[in-house]
Amino acid sequence: MKIKYLALPTLAVSAIAFGEPMTFDGAVTRAIREAPSVRASDAQVQASQSASVAAGQLPDPTLNVGIDNFPISGPPAFSFTREGMTMGRIGVEQAFPNPAKRRARVQRAQADIGRAQAGYSVEAQNVGLETALAWIDLYFAKRRLSQLDRLIESLDDLQSTVSARLASGSARPSQALEPSQLRAQINDRRSVLAADVAKARARLARFTGDPDPDVVGGPPLLLVDRQALIDGIPTLPRLRLFDANVRSAEAESALARAEKRPDWRVNAAYGRRDPAYGSTVSVGVSIDLPLFAGKRQDPLIAARASEETQALFARDAAEREVRADLEADLAEYDMHVQQLHNARETLVPLAKHRAELDMASYAAGKLDLGSALLSTLALAEAEVEALSREADVARDVIRINYRYGRVQP
Repeated sequence: MKIKYLALPTLAVSAIAFGEPMTFDGAVTRAIREAPSVRASDAQVQASQSASVAAGQLPDPTLNVGIDNFPISGPPAFSFTREGMTMGRIGVEQAFPNPAKRRARVQRAQADIGRAQAGYSVEAQNVGLETALAWIDLYFAKRRLSQLDRLIESLDDLQSTVSARLASGSARPSQALEPSQLRAQINDRRSVLAADVAKARARLARFTGDPDPDVVGGPPLLLVDRQALIDGIPTLPRLRLFDANVRSAEAESALARAEKRPDWRVNAAYGRRDPAYGSTVSVGVSIDLPLFAGKRQDPLIAARASEETQALFARDAAEREVRADLEADLAEYDMHVQQLHNARETLVPLAKHRAELDMASYAAGKLDLGSALLSTLALAEAEVEALSREADVARDVIRINYRYGRVQP
């Protein structure tokens, strides 16, 4: 069976008041906009962007204040004026890290921004996916529940028929209990579906913030484009996060290599002595000497290089995992599509036909009521199962498109 695939439509932003039923797009949009975890990730992006402003800037200058050549022995001891070399000094010093180090710090800051942005995209994508799945679960759980409720309503008419046959003497007294027994079985099934509705509503409330969410409208008619999904794998948010980790490791490696290049500092000072000797000005330059690199800088450079290699391999491993997961999800989607087709085209029609035949046989007195009711219950179960399979297909399509497709914030 050949299956076509299309991408999900772009979500449209729409404001929704609490307490109002939510469309599929509206629920996802609200969740991405208001979920605390997404807002926390957005705050991390802003923090990284603010921190990047300081990256690569020169260090703050240093103020030096002191007293030079103050005597502590001999005739001029502890006097500020009796020793001609004694002076008060004030000066400033400015450090100048080497340009390679400053570039590496800027590169690391940019990688931090990229990592925060990728983390935001991953979180927004996850929240959108979970919200979409919760909406689908609630939508189909309510439909399955309605299907059983219609069957329960039909039992009232059947109960009237049985009562009439009992009055005429054409039915056994025990047959009056059979509709009630069937109703009890259906109520057991209904309690399960009611719990499914409650659980889906709780999940939808978690992501949308609506304390009592409900759904309106229907799910979008979605397919998936297999080749487009495969081609778009390198741009997925979770792989962009690994790309940011690679860039960060590259920046750390560059920063370690830059430690072998000397930093330097410029200082200037003004010294005031006794007026009889005059004031002084001092200017100097200090340069780091990265000696003995084999025991200092080189081991760190090797460590950062290994971390860079590790980040690259982790990125490749992640892409392989994503490709394998996509193939597995597509295979499961194909299976669910085939199962849905089988339910709609074979299982439900056969169950319906059997129920009709058994009820006709019961009406003609050729079949006992219990067997006819079991056929009716089997039809209801087949219809509910068909809705469950339709929900499985919808969940597969949404999960595939949100995890691997173009539905990205």
